[in-house]
Amino acid sequence: MTKRLIFLFCLCTIFSTTIIRADEGMWLLGKTDPKAMAVARSLGLQLSDDQLYGEDGMSLKDCVVDFSDYCSGVIVSADGLLFTNHHCGFRAIQQLSTPEDDILRNGFVAHSYAEERPAKDIFVKIWQRTVDVTEQVRHELDSIYASRGKRLKEKEKAQIYADYIGGILSSIASRAEIQAEKEGRLGVVCDCKSFYGASVFYLNEYKQYSDVRLVFTVPQSLGKFGGDTDNWMWPRQTADFSVFRVYADSLGQPAEYNEKNVPLHPKRWAKVSLDGFTQGDYCMTIGYPGSTSRYLSSYGISERVGTSNASMIQVRGKKQDVWKRWMREDRSVGIKYASKYAGSSNYWKNSQGMNEAIKRLGIIEKKQQREQEIRRWYTANTERKTRFNQMFPILKKGYHSRYNARYAYCFMNETFFRGIEILTFAKLVESYNRAIGDGKQNLLDHMQNAYKDYDARVDEETMAVLLENYAEQVSSKYLPRFYGDIHKKYKNDYRAFAHEVFAKSKLTSYEGWYQLTHAKVRSSIHYEDSLEQSLADQKAYETYVNSDPAVSLAQAVTDMVNSVIAKPLNEPAANISYNENLLTQAVLEMEMEQPHYSDANFTQRMSFGIVSDYTNAGTHHDFLTTMPSLIEKIEKGKDNPDYLVEAEVLKLLKSGDYGRYVDPKTKQLPLCFLTTNDITGGNSGSPMFNGKGELIGLAFDGNWDALSSDISFDSALTRCIGVDIRFVLWLIEKWGKADRLVQEILK
Repeated sequence: MTKRLIFLFCLCTIFSTTIIRADEGMWLLGKTDPKAMAVARSLGLQLSDDQLYGEDGMSLKDCVVDFSDYCSGVIVSADGLLFTNHHCGFRAIQQLSTPEDDILRNGFVAHSYAEERPAKDIFVKIWQRTVDVTEQVRHELDSIYASRGKRLKEKEKAQIYADYIGGILSSIASRAEIQAEKEGRLGVVCDCKSFYGASVFYLNEYKQYSDVRLVFTVPQSLGKFGGDTDNWMWPRQTADFSVFRVYADSLGQPAEYNEKNVPLHPKRWAKVSLDGFTQGDYCMTIGYPGSTSRYLSSYGISERVGTSNASMIQVRGKKQDVWKRWMREDRSVGIKYASKYAGSSNYWKNSQGMNEAIKRLGIIEKKQQREQEIRRWYTANTERKTRFNQMFPILKKGYHSRYNARYAYCFMNETFFRGIEILTFAKLVESYNRAIGDGKQNLLDHMQNAYKDYDARVDEETMAVLLENYAEQVSSKYLPRFYGDIHKKYKNDYRAFAHEVFAKSKLTSYEGWYQLTHAKVRSSIHYEDSLEQSLADQKAYETYVNSDPAVSLAQAVTDMVNSVIAKPLNEPAANISYNENLLTQAVLEMEMEQPHYSDANFTQRMSFGIVSDYTNAGTHHDFLTTMPSLIEKIEKGKDNPDYLVEAEVLKLLKSGDYGRYVDPKTKQLPLCFLTTNDITGGNSGSPMFNGKGELIGLAFDGNWDALSSDISFDSALTRCIGVDIRFVLWLIEKWGKADRLVQEILK
């Protein structure tokens, strides 16, 4: 054991009464507890608070970006060059690919600014500042409570909070954006979010840049090496990175795509280190983790395991089998469905790993023991008992009362609106007709993109498979009315039913969808009064739209939700949310001397830890993979399509020409590595920094052994998987022959 590891063990012991764990926590920069920062510095952080966080655009936080509201990224040059994961840029790469110019399969290198390709629908947001708006939110809530003119019960307050909080937060954010525009601050977007079980509310201000261009991507065989086989697994050898560039107008301000735009010249970008690291070295991630539920009750965990996770595992497995076969047999389908498949399978496998880890690690039982400690704490004090005594009974009753409806709803959602695409298109017909102003054009643009990546043949088979599967998974009371036709008219022949739906629906193409939404239908009855005529024509149009079989099916599903599922699902929702927040507040109050971080909510967070291997069930896992392990996996896995690479790529990997990127200890090219950093979905693409704030890698995954970490962090098992920056630069230089990019990054 290294001296740093021994020191870390001692440190965790010393701080056991004041901090949860040295490697656990998603901390808000600028609002991090001093005790947590003391631990970070004892592990090797060398930056001052001002160097780490500041509102002058010069601190480390300013080179970290929100990548399109689903990933993270880092600016690595004075000319706006940006690194994120390959799987984060995957959608943009796929949209730029065609069977004739298949950059998804073959990779892409821009050798000049002129060759960099605009990435449609991609944007980056750079965080500017955070403002505490708790008093403002509380004041608006109190005004609503007071307007009810009576003393409200906690249940009534819970419902009011559930009904109004989203609107209050959205309004505060909108007003801040309007004020920024008045002050001449261009490209400002804001969000307002709750923290610590709705105890605190912060307004976050960002600058959003919409002109983002693809600069470099390796072939998919490297960028997604290991595919579904290796996803969430260790060891990894995946070159999970892609390179983009942020553009701005001539004044450096955010602007829509224009040929005259120039590369963004940021005040701060990340310096890259080629020095490497070793066991026990400090590592820090800064990024945008999406969602964790560390304070969730045992009742909430049980529901998640049995409903949303169970449905995702079961339904997506069926859907992906259909998609994958079509993708392998038809390259045009392979391109169209590449991004959709990757997104679906990622959380499909995550749900499997989470459920397995929750069971294996006894997470629910541990949470129940924790809840007993909370009960003992509040029952020892009369005032606390009054506040918290009904919390657990209400949670137990609420979760129990909605479980069956929640189970059916999750299977229904995964089947009909996340599984069968044509039914989603059908729902968007109604959305289009309700939209006003720019909303209509935005939806038209969305539908054009959706149909670009759609194949009705694939969806027809998916419908047949998922309709039958749904009937096998839920009780008959949750079957929409068209199942009667499937049984009687089609003799349970789901393929025949699906075939007829697709043969008769207009929604199998964008042209048909457009025709349905823009049809001019006149009533057969003619009125003298123009208003009556208009209402009659509208009714005739609705009848026309509902005659489309896909629209009819989608409406039947909606009717089932409204008539059978909505009431038992929604009635306890406000009480559950209110008491889950109350539980969080109880924990914070019980442990008020300890530093606590808020659950992730896609705001910028810092986590810190060390480079570290781990042991699970007697198997030791080294913290670093090197080139020989990649070559071995390719050669031994020739029958696994997830391990296939092009001949010229394999030749390069075997060349041994690793130059300045060789790891000094192993004498090999480093590929991926493990740290104890606390990350989750949304952290993909997060920069991994050493103690000096230098870039050493990009976070891209977690490990299977601890996929329950979103609910319960296990410091012994939970690891962050990153791609080594030396592997990144080696591929840019040797595979891409893009010396200009390497020089730009390292100068």
